[in-house]
This record gives sequence, C-alpha cells and structure tokens, in this order.
Amino acid sequence: MSFDWITPADRIQQLPPYVFARLDELKAKAREQGIDLIDLGMGNPDGATPQPVVEAAIKALQDPANHGYPPFEGTASFRRAITNWYNRRYGVVLDPDSEALPLLGSKEGLSHLAIAYVNPGDVVLVPSPAYPAHFRGPVIAGGKVHSLILKPENDWLIDLTAIPEEVARKAKILYFNYPSNPTGATAAREFFEEIVAFARKYEILLVHDLCYAELAFDGYQPTSLLEIPGAKDIGVEFHTLSKTYNMAGWRVGFVVGNRHVIQGLRTLKTNLDYGIFAALQTAAETALQLPDIYLHEVQQRYRTRRDFLIQGLGELGWDVPKTKATMYLWVKCPVGMGSTDFALNLLQQTGVVVTPGNAFGVAGEGYVRISLIADCDRLGEALHRIKQAGIRYRPEALVSASE
Repeated sequence: MSFDWITPADRIQQLPPYVFARLDELKAKAREQGIDLIDLGMGNPDGATPQPVVEAAIKALQDPANHGYPPFEGTASFRRAITNWYNRRYGVVLDPDSEALPLLGSKEGLSHLAIAYVNPGDVVLVPSPAYPAHFRGPVIAGGKVHSLILKPENDWLIDLTAIPEEVARKAKILYFNYPSNPTGATAAREFFEEIVAFARKYEILLVHDLCYAELAFDGYQPTSLLEIPGAKDIGVEFHTLSKTYNMAGWRVGFVVGNRHVIQGLRTLKTNLDYGIFAALQTAAETALQLPDIYLHEVQQRYRTRRDFLIQGLGELGWDVPKTKATMYLWVKCPVGMGSTDFALNLLQQTGVVVTPGNAFGVAGEGYVRISLIADCDRLGEALHRIKQAGIRYRPEALVSASE
C-alpha cells in the first residue's frame, strides 16, 4: 500500500537537508570502511564536563524533589545564577523573575523565538554566513529571510548601510552573532552601539547569540548586547553552557533581556515542553559559579590549538587570520573548488572531517569551517595526512597526489 499521500508540511519541505546530519551519514559510512576519522566538523567540544558540575548533578539526581516536572520558567535558583553571572561578567543588572529564561539549549531557544514572534511573510534580517538556527527558525515560522551578505573585506561584519531602506522599514527581527560562528569574527563595542541605534530607529527586535563569549583570546573581551544603553528595550541575548563547560549533550542554555519578548517565548514553551530537568539546572548553577581559573584553562586550550593549526596550515599554503575568539577557523577553499567538494575531498582522501561553508548560507560558499575540538596530537595527524595526500592551498587549484 502506498502512503504517498502522507506528505510533510510545506514548512518542512522548504528546509534544505541539515548539513550536519548529512555529515553524520558520511562519517558513519567512512567508519564502516575502517577509516580512522579525525572529526573537526562539529562544534562539539572534546573532553569531560568539569568534575564539580558532574558531582552537583549526581547529588541532585539523588534528591526525589528533582524527579518531577520542573517549573516552566526554570528554577528560581538557576535564574538567579544566570543573572548573577551576567552582573559579574558584564555589569548588567537583570531581574531573574522576568528577564531570564532557561532553555533546552540555545539552538532550541533561537528557533522557538522565531515561532513565537514571526508571522508568515514577516521580514527577518539574517547574516550570511550564519549559524543555521538563525535562518532555519524564521523559515519554519513562515518568515521571509533577507540575507545580509557578510564579506571578508569588511571583517565579516554586518554592513548596516547596505540594508535597503524599504527592507529596514519592513524588518521585524535581526539575528546576529559576535563572536561569530562560523567565521570567528568579532565586533567592537562601537558596532553594538550602531546596531542598537539602527534597531531603535526602525523598531526591529535584536536577537544576539553570545554563545562564544567566553572563548576569547589575547586579551580580547567580547561585548554583551545588553551592555549597550537602550538595548534591553529592543533586544534579547542567548547563551549556552555547551561550549565553555563541555556540556553540549546536557542541553542547557538561556536567554536574557527584554521581559516582554521573554514572556512571549515562555508562553510558547509552556505549550511545547516542560523545561530542563531540575537536576541539570542545579548542575548548571555550579558551572556558572566555577572560579575564573577554569575559564582561563579553557581559553588556553583553544588558543594553543588555534596557533598550532594556523601555523600548520600556513606551511601548506593557507593564510588563515588569527581569530580573537570562538573554537573555529574559517578557511578558504582553493579557487575553482566548492566548499562541499573540498570537504568531501578531505574526508575521502584523508579521513579529516570539516564543515562546508555553504552549510551556513550562500555567502559561506568558498570556505570550510574547522573546529578546534581535538588536541594538538590529533591536529598534527590531520595536518600530516593532508600533507601526505598532496593537498595544499593554491588560489588556482587543489593539488592532490591522487591526480
């Protein structure tokens, strides 16, 4: 019996295949063939969650009071931990009862925010390249995404002056992300002041994704949107414990900022989920209260890997800028080779997995994203394999020993 009449909703059919899911399929096939993969594709931190966080989770698991449904808005103690963390890090004062909301990871929150606030046909401004949730959420909600093309000559910053007046007047939301996934770009405080002024002028909701704020190097300190006067009137900011605290699988994030926007998201979530398991919220509180020495160790780990890989790629012909933040390098493909083909070439010839730049939007074409999620021994092995395969960066071609 045919079930062809059972078709997904249009919103699902409009979505292109999720590249990370496709990468998982290709990696599984490679492993079946006995290939030793060096997976630098996902933004999945290596290493264990800090032991104090694990111990807090174990203790909380043993408390029957945590075994029921958690409050929809998260536990009061976790919300206070969030707002205390913001005050300590950025000097931003937030009301834990109305201006902070725990999430099942920031990806979930970013997408659900679009569902809560985007009507079919609403214009949503999204940079390209960008983290996929920034544009997929609005697409699922039926919004009309207007891509803000980012360029290397502008250091991958949004050019607000390039947004047509008629588009700005129609826009309802602007998603953005500095330090940036995938480019590693950073933005000065002046940029945040400009984007707040722009959003206030055109009455646009700002949605800032600050999930890489703590992975910053060389004395650079990222700016929180909420540090800017007036930003809380027109903006919210998302954060996650996945990257800094090696808690990607725990699914804990949060959003802070405008109380009315947060209430709208909370209302949606009360109809979709029951929030984060209370024991995990207790563990997350512990993470946010870890001493700064832990943060310094994390920063040093990624800084060392960054420097090691940039130097190694340089010996193979790539000139990769030294990023000030994030856990990624944004690396050019040779002229004439698309990002998907280049990523597949690396996988097939070397077993090294990277993410094609077009996974992050049309303006990501011509690049691949390399995650710094392996120690220097494995990064060194990846470089050795690439060298042995004869793969070097040359603007005119990809040279391979197999040719």
